[in-house]
Amino acid sequence: MYQAGLVLEGGGMKGAYTAGVLDLFLDKGLEFSSVYGVSAGACHMCSYLSKQRGRAIDVSVDYLDTRRYCSLESLLTTGDLFNAQICYSLIPEYLAPYDYEAFGRYQGKAYSVATDIVTGRPEYFRIRDMKADIAKIRASASLPLVSRNVRIGDGLYLDGGISDPIPLRQSVMDGNRKNVVVMTKEVGYVRKPDRHLGLIRARYAKYPNVYRLMAQRYLCYREQLSYIECLRQEGKAFVIRPSHASDVKRVEKDPEKLRALYRQGYEEAEESFGRLLEYLEAD
Repeated sequence: MYQAGLVLEGGGMKGAYTAGVLDLFLDKGLEFSSVYGVSAGACHMCSYLSKQRGRAIDVSVDYLDTRRYCSLESLLTTGDLFNAQICYSLIPEYLAPYDYEAFGRYQGKAYSVATDIVTGRPEYFRIRDMKADIAKIRASASLPLVSRNVRIGDGLYLDGGISDPIPLRQSVMDGNRKNVVVMTKEVGYVRKPDRHLGLIRARYAKYPNVYRLMAQRYLCYREQLSYIECLRQEGKAFVIRPSHASDVKRVEKDPEKLRALYRQGYEEAEESFGRLLEYLEAD
């Protein structure tokens, strides 16, 4: 296990790229002492830490035709575009059983990043027991407008990408001198201002910090890209990200497109693996 942070960006179903990268890491036996997952990154982190190769991409594509898995019907009847009962109970307990015991043997620290919609601050939830802490994964992946708020303790939470889409700074603050960042946005990507701010303001009128964060999100993301690049040049971060844009949408129904993006992630991680080892093993 390398004493380093692994930071996993979100990105909806573009996270198929991350699933490919993580399966390459599993094939190479690569482990990290700290893992930070945001949104889809938090979901794929789960199968990586239980060492269930292939599970992340299979879960992403195998249920696309299931009527209530990801649909307008689910959104209208449950309040969640991605049916929470299916995603966080039926799948891990019955359809694609999660290996809770294997996760329990992980010797490092796993964190799921969510956004406190009252304070507007990111929360870095430590995942100690995957079954008991599954709401923390769900909170991290609960997209605004198409998901219910998730209550954990006395707080209400949504997608971690709202407040800290790439938590490299937190990993550094936690003492990780080396960090590997897996991104889902391709080289050259520029985030633009959100087009749904009117809906955000209306939906979260009781939680003005959600609107504030979403209105500033493109600026926050650009600042984080600059920070990542600075640390990369200083040798404090190693970045794996798509070399080119894909036509996979944030909510994608085409399994072939998703599997192609998964293969791209695997192949690009494999291509950079020698340089990654040199980085991790250098003094």
